[in-house]
Amino acid sequence: MLSQAMSYWIAHYGYAGLFTLLLLGIVGLPVPDETLLVYAGYLIGKGEFAAVPTYLVAFCGSVCGITISYFLGRSGGYYLAVRFGGFLHLGPEKLEQVHRWYARVGKWSLTFGYFLIGIRHLTAIVAGSSRLEWRTFALFAYAGAMIWSVTFISAGWWFGKQWHSFARQLHGHKLLVTVVIIVAIIAYAVIRKKFFAASPSDKNGNSF
Repeated sequence: MLSQAMSYWIAHYGYAGLFTLLLLGIVGLPVPDETLLVYAGYLIGKGEFAAVPTYLVAFCGSVCGITISYFLGRSGGYYLAVRFGGFLHLGPEKLEQVHRWYARVGKWSLTFGYFLIGIRHLTAIVAGSSRLEWRTFALFAYAGAMIWSVTFISAGWWFGKQWHSFARQLHGHKLLVTVVIIVAIIAYAVIRKKFFAASPSDKNGNSF
């Protein structure tokens, strides 16, 4: 739930407080981002926040946070992977594989990773570390920021005084969905590697 410190920050700094907290949360600090957005929607319903500025500020805070994460990965993350990647079996070749994965399908993780606990804090850093092109990153990450912020602000506006109850249920369901999706991805990767990754000899019909 939203802490007293964050409620105080929003009460005293208004839109600037909302922007700052969302930016820090997207970068990776322990800020309950969805709860904050739901609370902002509730404040719209109360008349303490105006709708258009709230949506814009939330979008901009999310975009700034995800952009900082991207550039942290593009500079520091890439350097660390190249400099010390040998210890973790990483390196330019692995980064190139990650880059190709992002270019094919991984870019969608920038859009929908916002809705998965802990994922949105990593997708941009990994994308930056793999040197994913800025245009691709911005298109998918910024679209995700818009969908995510509009969804939860609107929910808070809709539920009104029941925003506390909605936020509590939201956290439990998001955790379950995140676990299920991660397990499904791991299972798919294992099955695909074990049963569908044919060796070069298999493709040429020279296995036997």
